[in-house]
Amino acid sequence: MKGVILAGGLGTRLYPLTHATNKHLLPVYDQPMIYYPIQLLLSAGIEEILVVTGGPHAGDFIRVLNNGKSFGIKHLEYTYQEKSDGGISDALALAEDFADNGPITVILGDNTTDADISKEIKGFKDGALIFLKEVTDPQRFGVPVFSKDGKIEKIEEKPKDPKSNYAVTGLYVYDNNVFDYIKTLKPSERGQLEVTDLNNLYLEKGKLKWSLLKGFWSDAGTAESLFRTNLYWARKKGADIT
Repeated sequence: MKGVILAGGLGTRLYPLTHATNKHLLPVYDQPMIYYPIQLLLSAGIEEILVVTGGPHAGDFIRVLNNGKSFGIKHLEYTYQEKSDGGISDALALAEDFADNGPITVILGDNTTDADISKEIKGFKDGALIFLKEVTDPQRFGVPVFSKDGKIEKIEEKPKDPKSNYAVTGLYVYDNNVFDYIKTLKPSERGQLEVTDLNNLYLEKGKLKWSLLKGFWSDAGTAESLFRTNLYWARKKGADIT
């Protein structure tokens, strides 16, 4: 299993913080944000990692991560997404050669969690696996619509009237069919290749599974969620916050 961290975009929702550097290099308590996805992948036994970046500060990653050896990364690669607003699936498409016909675990670079996903990674066989988390603001995310027997019927992207309080987190596992599926996607009204459309395609084929994330999870894409994420990790690491 290889890992892909999606760390592109312009981070416009965090201006003026992201005028100076890429969003995923902003501090989360005592570390750059991207350290947390790296640590999650390593803890799940994933030692080959691709960082997909973009925008005017892409070169900053090399100064921060170097070749990854100090983290315990066996092999670290970088690639550049030319379309900063191309969408998650567009960014993921750049990992096709890196995947080398095998499965991949994908995490958005602004997602942090202290969940242990090693069991799910080791047990993955085929199709797609998404991780869900109950949240107070599901309208910001892809939201699963459940049937009466607890199966996902569809996933709605940023619905105004969410049918559940669960968010599809920015953490996914895909088999190698993902790259062929991405090639069939059409841009959404936002002009992006949406990861929700990709997940719904797996769902239509009966190949989508889901698991609940245990413990803390948050994105850090807004000022509020960045603050919440900082506060959690500071407390978890024993900071004296009054």
